[in-house]
Amino acid sequence: MPGLVPGIHVLLPYANEAWVAGTSPAMTTERSRKVAEVVLAAVRTAPSKTEIREYPMPDVPTDAALMKVEVGGICGTDVKLYKHPPNNKPTIMGHENIGYIAKAGREFTARKGFKEGDLVFVEHYVSCGKCEWCHAGQYRHCENTNWRTNPDAIRYGYTSDEKPPHLWGGFAQYMYLPWNAVIHHVPKGVTPELAGLVTPMANGVEWSLFDGGVGYNSTVLIQGPGQQGLSQTVICKQAGASLIIVTGTSKDRARLEVAKKLGADYVIDVTREDPLARIMEITGRKGVDVALDCTAGAGTIPILLGIEALKRKAGIIVAQGELREFPNFPLEKFTVKFITMKSARGHSYRACELALEQIASKRFPLELITTHKFGLKEVDLAIRSVGNEGVPDVIHASLMPWM
Repeated sequence: MPGLVPGIHVLLPYANEAWVAGTSPAMTTERSRKVAEVVLAAVRTAPSKTEIREYPMPDVPTDAALMKVEVGGICGTDVKLYKHPPNNKPTIMGHENIGYIAKAGREFTARKGFKEGDLVFVEHYVSCGKCEWCHAGQYRHCENTNWRTNPDAIRYGYTSDEKPPHLWGGFAQYMYLPWNAVIHHVPKGVTPELAGLVTPMANGVEWSLFDGGVGYNSTVLIQGPGQQGLSQTVICKQAGASLIIVTGTSKDRARLEVAKKLGADYVIDVTREDPLARIMEITGRKGVDVALDCTAGAGTIPILLGIEALKRKAGIIVAQGELREFPNFPLEKFTVKFITMKSARGHSYRACELALEQIASKRFPLELITTHKFGLKEVDLAIRSVGNEGVPDVIHASLMPWM
């Protein structure tokens, strides 16, 4: 098993003779060779506990590749998985990953069209390529690579480091890419840090446009001004929504201000005013067409508010999070209002491509979302900060392994 190292500064990438003063060329060459053979990663070893470990640099067969990680994005899912791991095995977290192809096998390049030096986004999903969902292009539903149903599944940020070649998460200097990794080119002119927003932005496309049907002249309620809710705001504005209302709490004051700058017409602090009364006032008691729950599983309240806030007939609720129980669900009101509820389940390939195009357009000041950078040794602080328990006013955190 990989061992714990005392600090990230001990081993540096691409070492040269100038990095260690006072050593002989022979000593420096030997030290450089050892540096090139190891990869540093932040490993979740227990609930809310991280260690920096070193791993052997993997061999890259002809049908695989190795990515030098530039940015590992941190989202609300990481906050939940850090506190409540789905298993007790050591895991390199990080499922929103941007980097450069450092090494690519001949078959990998021929099959997938990516070559060494390309800046890419790697989805956390891995396609088995043989189940009905993968054949339909819906690899996010693949049962063979779903950690919930298959303990041996490969999914970035979820797979244990016990599975060779170990590098299955973005909180590391390098990440291993097998033949069935799902990869996208990052458009020219987009920095790795800004490209780190592609996952929440792709969720914005999938949930609001594909699932919620938001389009020209739509009225939308977005609950939760985190990186998911702010991404929904951008996508809904781009789609032509005529009214966007974003709700949050007093803790979200800075995020609600960002929501307004990204296109929200109104923001509501639910701890200071009655959100339903305010929504009805804004809409002239008509309600909204679509309600998007981006509260990361805040319980039944967002769903109840969404049901009440939707227009009289045929509204749509898109809900995400893990709501296990819902006692006294208002089924009569739900059916009388002819409401459709859809589950937000990740994103599709098309949503990722559209999200990358949206980022590259520079139409919106998305740098307002990418608020903070953290180094590899700061993973614990970074995750806690996204969960409002560390550095204040963090929206999207960029974990930069080489910083």
